[in-house]
Amino acid sequence: MANYQSIKGFNIQSKSSDPVPYAQELADNPYGGTWASATSLNTARDNLASMGTTNAALAAGGYAGPPGVLDASEEWNGTAWSEGNELNTARSHFHGAGIQTSGVVAGGESPSVTNAVEKYNGTSWTTSTNYPTSKASQGAIGASNTAAVFFGGAPTVSETYEFDGTNWTETNDMNTGRNDMAASGTQTAGIAFGGNIPPKTAVTETYNGSTWTEVSDLNTANNGLAGSTQGSTTNTLAFGGSSPTAAVATTESWNGSSWTEVNDLSTARHDLGGSGTGNTSALAFGGGTPTITTAVEEWAFTGLPPSTPVVGYSDSVIGDMYYNSTTGQFKAIKDGGAPIGTWASGGDLNTGRLGSAGFGTTAATAYAAGGETTAKVAIVESYNGSAWTEVSDLNTARMYMVGKDGSSTAALVAGGELEPGTIVGNNEEWNGASFSEETDLNTARRNGASSTSGIQTAVLAFAGGTPSNSALAEYWNGSSWTEKGDLNTARYGLAGAGTYTAALAYGGGFPNYGNTESYNGTSWTEVSDLNTARRGLGGGGTQASALAFGGDPSYAQTEAWDGTSWTEISDLGSAQQWGGYNSSTTNTENLFFGGQGPVATTQEFSAADFQIKTVTTS
Repeated sequence: MANYQSIKGFNIQSKSSDPVPYAQELADNPYGGTWASATSLNTARDNLASMGTTNAALAAGGYAGPPGVLDASEEWNGTAWSEGNELNTARSHFHGAGIQTSGVVAGGESPSVTNAVEKYNGTSWTTSTNYPTSKASQGAIGASNTAAVFFGGAPTVSETYEFDGTNWTETNDMNTGRNDMAASGTQTAGIAFGGNIPPKTAVTETYNGSTWTEVSDLNTANNGLAGSTQGSTTNTLAFGGSSPTAAVATTESWNGSSWTEVNDLSTARHDLGGSGTGNTSALAFGGGTPTITTAVEEWAFTGLPPSTPVVGYSDSVIGDMYYNSTTGQFKAIKDGGAPIGTWASGGDLNTGRLGSAGFGTTAATAYAAGGETTAKVAIVESYNGSAWTEVSDLNTARMYMVGKDGSSTAALVAGGELEPGTIVGNNEEWNGASFSEETDLNTARRNGASSTSGIQTAVLAFAGGTPSNSALAEYWNGSSWTEKGDLNTARYGLAGAGTYTAALAYGGGFPNYGNTESYNGTSWTEVSDLNTARRGLGGGGTQASALAFGGDPSYAQTEAWDGTSWTEISDLGSAQQWGGYNSSTTNTENLFFGGQGPVATTQEFSAADFQIKTVTTS
């Protein structure tokens, strides 16, 4: 008779406790990360400019040895590097700010020192207003090429300049002038660390949009290092560099108050490129070992402590079984079902508001657009996983939008309410930098919901107020709206999830409804209701795996949908309603921001991607 090992390839393990979900592991052990090799750069280089996130990075210019400086750029998509358009000015010993679709570089050696500035839009480089002085090896922070800060530089200076996409404005100097440092964060919440005075320094300073403040030093004085460029003043990673004379593999994690040494890079290197979103996600590429290299490494939180694993921390394999010796139960690790997760406080919006539209597929690529303070606003802010940065405005100030779906570089915002209560069908598309007016909804309405698939050219917008409750559904194909089958229950203030052919609509109405409806591309079918009827709630996920959270009046309840029914799980940290939520395609990574008050609060949901089921016999 076949046993479990012959079927699965391994025996049932005995554990003294259940595997710990990602969110809890991260809370217990925020430093448990490791570096792993990733696909190499196409061109070996050091002293390059770098920017972006772990899954969307940009490497530009640099030094490749004879014949000299490079103009070549490469884009990283999370898996591989592809050649992009060239810089207009080949250069090395320079830094960049922003993200892959909205970046900026300044100064450098070409081979003589230059003040040339270039902006990147995700496709090509365009020259812009020159840096105030010719300078190399400055530090840089910023969320886009219209909100960046450059500072310091060679030989040893402390000057700081802010860039709005066109103009440079000098602000307060750094406390410690230096060059060849690393930096992370946004124009209003940045951090700079290490560098060369000379000698090498461990000094760390934070920037609040106006002034620099010295905080705790790195453990090791270092220059030529890199950082997770889209991190924050409370969450970033420093890695590589030179200390005192040779390349190092040192990695340090910043928690907002101090640096902690964690697992080293596999390959020691200096003058490398770096990107990432904090101390749990980063990318290191290129650099000198001392030989100039193409090597790339990715840092990821594993749930395992950096040294000896402790009881309870475990990689979780879907389909595995184990015996819990403490409870005396056999258990299985499965996917699906109610996620094991928790809510935590995130960074506040710069402008508190209710009724904003949200888009962006992850918690580190979310956007908030429009809403109401004491009047309707057009303000758009982006979130990097810890802090919000103002990036651009809607063309039409409004609140309570209907269609709101898409990614950080291609999204849609449709419908809403103008001042003083006029309902519109205005439709705008986001290209990663700005909004443009497109074809209006067929029926103007407010306070509806839409799919959350993160696809700009395939959006289903449904329900809302006209001002009376509406059951209408319309499909956007990238150029026009087409009416689709109506919901069974007309309502406003509901939440949505899924795609344009497999959507889920739930909650809403007045009085509050718990009604949930499933869409198959043609018609809606009523399925199991929410446990707590409410309107003004948030949501996200897919038709088979969604979340519902918060709502009016004053709800903190969170429920998970498994394709059949709703299950109550961990509550929000505090009640929140009429906020925005991102276009999450999972039920394990969700945001709820702003809301009635108006408030600036952001709450983040993080969950394991596995379920623990007790095995029973009958």
